[in-house]
Amino acid sequence: MTDNTKPVWGLSAAHLVTDLYSPVLPAILPLLIADQGYSFFLAGLIVTVYNLTSSMTQPLVGWLFDTRGFAFHISTSVLLSAIFISIVGLLDSYALVLVSVAIAALGHAFFHPSALGTVSRLVKDANRGRLTSYFVIGGNMGYAIGPICAGVAVGLMGLPGLVVLVIPGIVMAVVLRRVLPPPEHFKAPVAAARTERPAYRAIALLVAASGLRAWAIFGSVAYLPTILTLRGVDLVTANLLVSAMLVFGVVGQVVGGILSDRYGRKEYTIVGLVAAVPPFVVFLTAGGVVSLVALMIFGFILWSTFAVTVAMAHEIAPGNVGLVSGLMLGLAVGVGGMGVAATGWIADMTTLSAGLLTIPIAIALAVPLFLAVPYPWKSLARG
Repeated sequence: MTDNTKPVWGLSAAHLVTDLYSPVLPAILPLLIADQGYSFFLAGLIVTVYNLTSSMTQPLVGWLFDTRGFAFHISTSVLLSAIFISIVGLLDSYALVLVSVAIAALGHAFFHPSALGTVSRLVKDANRGRLTSYFVIGGNMGYAIGPICAGVAVGLMGLPGLVVLVIPGIVMAVVLRRVLPPPEHFKAPVAAARTERPAYRAIALLVAASGLRAWAIFGSVAYLPTILTLRGVDLVTANLLVSAMLVFGVVGQVVGGILSDRYGRKEYTIVGLVAAVPPFVVFLTAGGVVSLVALMIFGFILWSTFAVTVAMAHEIAPGNVGLVSGLMLGLAVGVGGMGVAATGWIADMTTLSAGLLTIPIAIALAVPLFLAVPYPWKSLARG
């Protein structure tokens, strides 16, 4: 393992713990409704406050990272997420729940631009795709196991049991505090890199295209358990199948990162997006084992393009890695979340299967935007 790989894997582990807390709120909404008497609107507003605070704050945090260096240690952001999500089950006041969720979201927002900015400095363009994928898959794994951890905790001890989830956050914060240098260590290289002017058009195209892809990613995660249960699969098995799809996506991230280093990031992104559509259509139209195999292939291919485009963004704007990280993992994901609501609205008006057709449509709309990004074709340049 190279010197650069070790800290990237360490930050990936921190990413796992940080993103473990992101899906906890949706997982405990049924209990909040039942135990606290919240309406569907008030319960949903809790998740909305978290998502909006995180997604809208990340670009600002990234800009501060680029212009000021680290505002505080990465371990602090992990600790904020861990503490303020874990105490939600102990709070009786709805106002305090919203405040706690907002603070947790700030921790989530502070983490990504700083951590990804650090990763960007540790890697070279020749291995950027592979090492960026190492960092990103940590978040994917955290997102996959978060609902399971929350389900076990509240299943055994009720909502107050959520507080045990603070333990991995505290442990990771202590480890990060010991192994990562203080923020001031990175200020000099940030100031030097800032002299480059950001490629605004390229960044805007990347964020817009990534928002459409996020719509497809999070729309599939949100509604697949429901459509699987409508097909006769029990809820536990349905959630396990979605988790399996996310694990296939983790593998896809690494494969995509390696292939993009060799053949080109733009090439891989376009091919990956186009190739992701057929298996999803097969999933919607087929049944049995064929449908489930198609679902796993879809997860593998679509997720494999994510780290590739983050690496592309860092290469387009090397002096603004914090800002573009905040835009790619914050704003674009927030836009994708609004798309999920649109999928649900169409499903309400028609059927869930018809609503899920928005997913391949979103992917198809993302392709020309990625094509328009002013980024060189590596394979064509060889010819």
